[in-house]
Amino acid sequence: MKKYALLIMTMLLVGLLAGCGGQQEAKKDLQPLTIGLMPDTDSLPFIIAQEKGYFKEEGLEVNIQQYKSAMDRDSALQSGNLDGAISDMLAVAFAKDGGFNVKVTSFTDGSYKLIASKQSGAKSVADLKGQDVAVSRNTIIEYVTDQILAKENLPEDSINKVIIPQIPTRLEMLQNGKLAAATLPEPMASIAVHNGCTFVTGSDELGINPGVIMFTAKTTNDRRAEIAAMYRAYNKAVDYLNNTPRDEYIDLIVEKGGFPPTAKEALKLPEYHHATLPKESDVVDCVKWLKSKELIKKNYTYADFVVDVLNK
Repeated sequence: MKKYALLIMTMLLVGLLAGCGGQQEAKKDLQPLTIGLMPDTDSLPFIIAQEKGYFKEEGLEVNIQQYKSAMDRDSALQSGNLDGAISDMLAVAFAKDGGFNVKVTSFTDGSYKLIASKQSGAKSVADLKGQDVAVSRNTIIEYVTDQILAKENLPEDSINKVIIPQIPTRLEMLQNGKLAAATLPEPMASIAVHNGCTFVTGSDELGINPGVIMFTAKTTNDRRAEIAAMYRAYNKAVDYLNNTPRDEYIDLIVEKGGFPPTAKEALKLPEYHHATLPKESDVVDCVKWLKSKELIKKNYTYADFVVDVLNK
């Protein structure tokens, strides 16, 4: 009987070791992913996952490419230089409408804020009537700006939209008083407020969240294991950011995120969430806005945009 028990234990141990070896072998088989980031708080879980070695723990190599404008990021994605990117519903719709198939795999936790310059004296949306407000054309920034105006029952032409695609340039011009206001992502919005500008309102106050992580359809079809490994590391980074004292990571993310030095004091992080699919209303509202401006031809549905790689 003892011999039989010893044999069973030996077989279980061999099976366990073989299983571990199989998992290690599977990790070795993962192909690298190249991800495009923007200078915003949406990108920070990726930076933490990279710097803390969470991707490596999952047996995955992630090449991070950073961009200052959505146009440059989208061009890199469509030219095949990226597998996926921190992005937004609008960019997804434009890509699909142009015949380039991409898929949303989760939402992000960034926010977008309308900030008035110190020189303008504006404290409300109404105060900005007829004044120069910087946005990036046909992007999440303009979408949020238009949603803010709609909430205040103001037409789009009640402000003078100044098109400034690059986020750092938009921030600099706002702080120098060359604009009455600008719509900015975090942390640039908090930096502007820290330097004397005035917060007016933003996407959090509107209850909208059009920020997403997207991949090419080819990547979501052929690289499910890599994406799953990426999100396991992403979720570890979310836990780290939510549960670690700010002083332990602030220098790292300011340096690696490409933020101005003032971000060290000004940066306010959201409470990050584990990877989750976006709300249907966020997709529907973005498509409705794009259709109203005749920027896309098709009335896309939630299923056209979103693929669930998180529960497979």
